[in-house]
Amino acid sequence: MFLNDNLKIFPGTSNPDLTVEVCRYLGLPVGGAKVTAFPDGEKVIRIEDDVRGRDCFVVQSTCKPVDEHLMELLIYLDCLRRASAKRITAVIPYFGYARQDRKDEGRVPITAKLVANIITTAGADRVLAIDLHAHQLQGFFDIPVDHLTGELVLSRYFRDKRIEDLTVVSPDVGNIKTAAKYAAHLGGDLAIVHKKRISGSQVQCGELIGSVEGRNVLMCDDIIATAGTICTAAELVRQRGAKSVRVGVTHGVFAPPALERLEKAPIEEVVVTNTIPLTDEARKIKKIKVLSVAGMLGEAIKRIHRDESVSSLFAQDIS
Repeated sequence: MFLNDNLKIFPGTSNPDLTVEVCRYLGLPVGGAKVTAFPDGEKVIRIEDDVRGRDCFVVQSTCKPVDEHLMELLIYLDCLRRASAKRITAVIPYFGYARQDRKDEGRVPITAKLVANIITTAGADRVLAIDLHAHQLQGFFDIPVDHLTGELVLSRYFRDKRIEDLTVVSPDVGNIKTAAKYAAHLGGDLAIVHKKRISGSQVQCGELIGSVEGRNVLMCDDIIATAGTICTAAELVRQRGAKSVRVGVTHGVFAPPALERLEKAPIEEVVVTNTIPLTDEARKIKKIKVLSVAGMLGEAIKRIHRDESVSSLFAQDIS
């Protein structure tokens, strides 16, 4: 489909299968690099392709183990910069630390800004990311950011299912805009769950704004971490008369005890994208389905390389 020797795409170890899919979409070979470690755990990266004067992309989600994958990305960026790459883009399908984007109490860091700073300092000329949890995170970077959304992939999947009597439910107030977009694209009603967070892994869902009685519910969000919000909201809408509950999220973090909660929850289907690879335990859960963002990422990379519009992606359907 697309072949240019001036374009190089390198895989991080966090999600190499996604990089292979992206390169297959573009008709390119995967960039040659060797990632090893010293006995004490220090990462060593050697670029095996000639990158002088070339447009280089590094695909690396900063998922678990977060700090290890983040450090690998930084080393990759520095390696490419010192090898005289013309332009370096950090492709971060899942951006760890995104939820630490503000000081909500005294004496805490804004770690998302810190990570943005060190990625820039390491040598990134621009960033390509998917669902940064909050749109204002784009402003944390002092370099261009192309911000994609998993809605492009998830909406197409649920549209093809032709779900009748659909109500899109936002599992919390902060996700209303995203839920409204899904409702508009899928032709469904909109409802909102008001939650109160008790701890990092526990939430209490008190009120439901809107009606779900006799409706098929789709709950959409950007991240499932411990699944406390989603599962509690699913129980609430079923109590209020929902016929079925489906979930669509971009990033399946699935931190404990998420998988146990999802198995027990009254949810028919949990659809995530492959921004984060599934663990062996997650693959055993039949209700979890994975969609690929490779086509969307590949199209964005092609447009960045050609200096074309990336925002126009949102006006078309990417397979």
